[in-house]
Amino acid sequence: MDIQAELRRRAQAAKEASYKLGVLSTAVKNQALLAMADALEQGCDKILAANAQDMTAAREKGIKKSYLDRLLLDESRIAGMAEGLRQTAALPDPIGQEDAGSVRPNGLSIRRVHVPLGVVGIIYEARPNVTADALGLCLKSGNAVLLRGGSEALQSNIAISSLLAKAAYTHGIPEGAVQFVDFTDREAVGVMTHLTGLLDVIIPRGGAGLIKRVVEDSSVPVIETGTGVCHTFVDESADFKMALDIAINAKTSRPSVCNAMETLLVHEHIAPEFLPQLSQAMAEKGVELRGCDKARAVCPDMQPAEEIDWSTEYGDLILSVKVVADVTAAIAHINRYNTGHSETIVTNDLVNAARFQQEVDAAAVYVNASTRFTDGFEFGFGAEIGISTQKLHARGPMGLMELTSTKYLINGNGQVR
Repeated sequence: MDIQAELRRRAQAAKEASYKLGVLSTAVKNQALLAMADALEQGCDKILAANAQDMTAAREKGIKKSYLDRLLLDESRIAGMAEGLRQTAALPDPIGQEDAGSVRPNGLSIRRVHVPLGVVGIIYEARPNVTADALGLCLKSGNAVLLRGGSEALQSNIAISSLLAKAAYTHGIPEGAVQFVDFTDREAVGVMTHLTGLLDVIIPRGGAGLIKRVVEDSSVPVIETGTGVCHTFVDESADFKMALDIAINAKTSRPSVCNAMETLLVHEHIAPEFLPQLSQAMAEKGVELRGCDKARAVCPDMQPAEEIDWSTEYGDLILSVKVVADVTAAIAHINRYNTGHSETIVTNDLVNAARFQQEVDAAAVYVNASTRFTDGFEFGFGAEIGISTQKLHARGPMGLMELTSTKYLINGNGQVR
C-alpha cells in the first residue's frame, strides 16, 4: 500500500466533508452523537471481542501492567464512553457563539464568532476510549477528524470507529468526516505530520517519545498534550490525614495516566513525622519510593533517587520523594522539573496557598485536592480531546471551545477606506 497516497486521499475526503460539517445545525450534530452512544452500547459484544484480541497480543508482547490497564475495555468503560457522547451532546454548541462585538465610528459592525478548526488529526497510543471521546468532541465542534491510534489497540479501535462512523453517517454527519487509519506502519505518523493544507491541526496523545516526535517533525500546527510529571507538596501546616489521602489517590488510583503524581515534596519541619506514615501507606499499595538523602535519613528503606527521577513520568507504582526547606524551594523544584500539567499543595496556610497558585507554572494548580481531577469530565467539559501543556491556543483540559477558531463578521452600508 502507498501509505502517503492513501492518507492524502482520506485527509482530502475529510477536508471536503469539513465544509458541510461546519455548518450543520446543533440538532443534527446532537442527534448523531446520541445515535453513536447507542451504537457503542448495542455493539458492546463486538467491541469486547476485539479488545480481547488486543489484550492477548499485548500480554504476549510483555507490555507492563499499567499500560494493559489503559488498553483494557469492559462493559463499564464502554458505558462510560457512551455516557461521554451523551454528555457532549448536552453541552452548548460553541459554533457561532459570539465573544466580541463593536460598532466602529464609521458605522461598521464587527463581530467575532467561533468557527471549527476544520480537520483535526489525532495521533494517540493505547487508550481506545480516546477514539470515542475524540470523535464526539470533534463532530460536536464541527470538525472532521483523522484518527491514528496505537498498534496495541488496533482491533478495538477498528471496532469502535466503524460503529461510530456508521451511526454518524446514518444520522446526518457528511460522509468522509470520520477517518480512522487502520494500518500500523510507523510511516503513517510521518505522513500525517506533513499533510499541510489538509489537516488544520494535529494533537498527539501518548508518551513523551511520541509527543516529541510529532512536535519536532510536524509542518502542521501541533497542540502539545500530555506528559505529566505532576507534584504534590505537603506544606508545614498540612493536615496529615488529608495529605495522605491526596497522595495515595494521586499516585495509586490510576498510576498510568498523565494526571497521576510522580513526585512528592515534603516540608522539612514535618518530614520526620509525616514520611514514616507516607511510607507505610504507600507500601500497602505496592508503591516503590525513591527518596533524596534527607528523605532516606528518615526512611532508610526508600531507594536512592537519582537526578533523572525528578523529571521522569513513571506511569507506574513508583514515586520520587524529596524533602524541601519551604514553599519557596517547593515552587523552584516544581518549575524546574514539571511538564506544565498539574500541581497541588496541601496546606492550611492561605498565604502559601495563594503564592503556590500564583507562582507555579502549570495548566492546573490545586490547593488541597488531588491532581487526578485534571480531566474533561471532572471540569464539566464532557469528554476531553487531551490535556494541553503548552500556552498557545489552548491550555489544560481541552473541551469543545478549544476545538474552535474565530472568524470576524463585518457588516457595512457602503463604507470605503
